[in-house]
Amino acid sequence: MTKPKVFVTRRIPEEGLRLLEAACEVDVWPEDLPPSRDALLERVRGVEGILSMLTERIDAEVMDAAGPQLKVISNYAVGYDNVDIPAATARGIPVGHTPGVLTETTADFAFALLMAAARRLVEADAFVRAGRWKTWEPQRLLGVDIYGATLGLVGLGRIGRAVARRALGFGMRVLYYDPAVPSEDAPAGCSPAALDTLLRQADFISLHVPLTPQTRRLIDAAAFAKMKPTAVLVNTARGPVVDPQALYEALSSRRIFAAALDVTDPEPIPPDSPLLQLDNLVIAPHIGSASRATRGKMARIAAENLLAGLRGAPLLHRVGVAGD
Repeated sequence: MTKPKVFVTRRIPEEGLRLLEAACEVDVWPEDLPPSRDALLERVRGVEGILSMLTERIDAEVMDAAGPQLKVISNYAVGYDNVDIPAATARGIPVGHTPGVLTETTADFAFALLMAAARRLVEADAFVRAGRWKTWEPQRLLGVDIYGATLGLVGLGRIGRAVARRALGFGMRVLYYDPAVPSEDAPAGCSPAALDTLLRQADFISLHVPLTPQTRRLIDAAAFAKMKPTAVLVNTARGPVVDPQALYEALSSRRIFAAALDVTDPEPIPPDSPLLQLDNLVIAPHIGSASRATRGKMARIAAENLLAGLRGAPLLHRVGVAGD
């Protein structure tokens, strides 16, 4: 029996790849960088399944290039703003993603970024490596306290709730802005607030929203103007939620104390970006879910989503299905 052809846009951990290779004719993009647009359009021709990364725009053009036999798209991420969901729905193509499995790992990293920015950890490391540590100094590298501070969560989904649990363990007051979560459905210790109130009161602001037309540039110059001068912004959601020019101006003018990003706009951040010249900004290369265990689980779920779609069975996690 002929195996279904699938295209995987980057090599994924073996936990998922083995499942696919046992059941499919698998074409894996071999390079470290994503396929170009032309290469993507060429490699999807004739496939029944596409396993994509967040770096690929899977839109109507890609789906039509694949052909009418395309049965499923599986995105190796919890977010899916890189996939044109209406176009897939119009073609009867289910789209899978990998929610839940990366929640705790990403929340760990969000809190690590928060702490690193608050206590100027990256600056301190560079200070020592540059041979500048001569003695203990009472006013060197002063940061801001975490214990007893107010954390404002913009978005109270899985990851936002997991960050809230960590914050409560640090004795923080937790506010959240999420119109979809009424106060009675919020975890104990989390209080709802209007976005303006949250921006004005929070010592730390952590973003946990999907990228939508409503959240694009949600944190702009007007938002930064409302924040405390001691505030720290953390973004592990999507880069375009924050206006990069407004962020630069807020940090360079010390309008806010610091920021920590796992995502940028554009992504990757250009090496000549003025943001990289700032000492009050911590940037990581989108590694919030990057533990060996979590990335392996993501690979397995992405593969299982793809295989289910090829069989015509319900996906383990399908975009647009309640709970996912």
